Amino acid sequence: MDRRTVLAAGVAALAAAGLGAGQSASAATRGEAGLVPRIGRALGPTAREAGVERGDGWVRARFTVADGGVPFAVDVVADTGRAPTAVAYLLPGSGMNFAGNFFTPREHNLAHHFRRLGHLVVGVTPREDLASADAVTADWGLAAHRRDLRRVVGALDTALRLPYRLVGHSSGAGLALDAAAGDASPRLRQVVVIDTTGPYDGELAARAAQTRDDLQAQIDAGGFATDLGFKALFARAVADPDGPSAVPRPVDPTTRFTNAGLAHFAVIRTSTLPGAANWIYRQGHGAGTYTFGATPAEDRFALNHTPFAVWADAVAALGSGLVPTALLRDLAAVWAGDETTYRIAWDRIRAGVVWVNMELGRGDHPRGAELIRAAGNAGVSFTVVPGYGHGDPVFSATADRDVWPLLTP
Repeated sequence: MDRRTVLAAGVAALAAAGLGAGQSASAATRGEAGLVPRIGRALGPTAREAGVERGDGWVRARFTVADGGVPFAVDVVADTGRAPTAVAYLLPGSGMNFAGNFFTPREHNLAHHFRRLGHLVVGVTPREDLASADAVTADWGLAAHRRDLRRVVGALDTALRLPYRLVGHSSGAGLALDAAAGDASPRLRQVVVIDTTGPYDGELAARAAQTRDDLQAQIDAGGFATDLGFKALFARAVADPDGPSAVPRPVDPTTRFTNAGLAHFAVIRTSTLPGAANWIYRQGHGAGTYTFGATPAEDRFALNHTPFAVWADAVAALGSGLVPTALLRDLAAVWAGDETTYRIAWDRIRAGVVWVNMELGRGDHPRGAELIRAAGNAGVSFTVVPGYGHGDPVFSATADRDVWPLLTP
């Protein structure tokens, strides 16, 4: 079966499920009444269908939108048994994309959680995921990401007229907050913030300001993108777990981590790694333990919530893995409370805000939520989940019990 046949079958399945905005299944099946072509038209003439896949009770369609050079991607996940009552826009973190951040594992993921709650799920993946390093410029900051998101939300809101949530993880949550500050639509009902950072106080704010300056220096020197290296790191750990890496072990610099050891250490002890922004984690991307042995082969490590295979699958799903330096610079300015470099208008966020941080990820830093509440928005909550790392709320096998109910109270 070729791609056009698969795509046509997916469109028919969506239409027959009654997702043609109130039209009958027979009418929806005819021609362009189904949801997929409607979304394609709404996204405009530069939107291209990039494939459809189906599972048990769901269909996922992917579009690329190529206006302005490098395209960004829009994924749509719909329930094939009922029409949606709302839309959830899922916004991935830095270096991630929708598939890696929200559609892994394939059958147990945050996208399906919102689908089962009656949402049409729309993932918006930034341009850098499909870009080469030489395509990224100094202009790919938070404002550019907000414009692309606004383009998608505005187009689909006009086409669908459904209430919607902005759901972001990590830097995607910062983007959700920034977008909400400029969104006056009465259909924006909630901003769901998963493990991100607003302005710090005191010493941490000063450290964030130094990070901002360091990142600006990289931009001034022509460094417009950073490869976080996770794709290569996990590829080596999967292909040759016991083989030696190039990285010295801190307990004995004459020895090297094994490939599997290094990948686990990077997940569990992220805050100890070099890098402009690794210091913002209380511990790391995933909760776990790492105990050094007498030799690299005797190191012992374990993940508490997210199986290593899930991490590997999520990273394997990524595109370029690049993060624009301008995006990191703007985020660091937000952490520093530097509204001259970049300002999120906390006082203009009128939708409800559910902010859920992870104890071992971004930690207990509620000032962003406090600023929104202080401006008169009473519908703001801030919660810290104990024992979870930065990526565990989307990947953990028990996140559906420990975290996801908190996101949709």
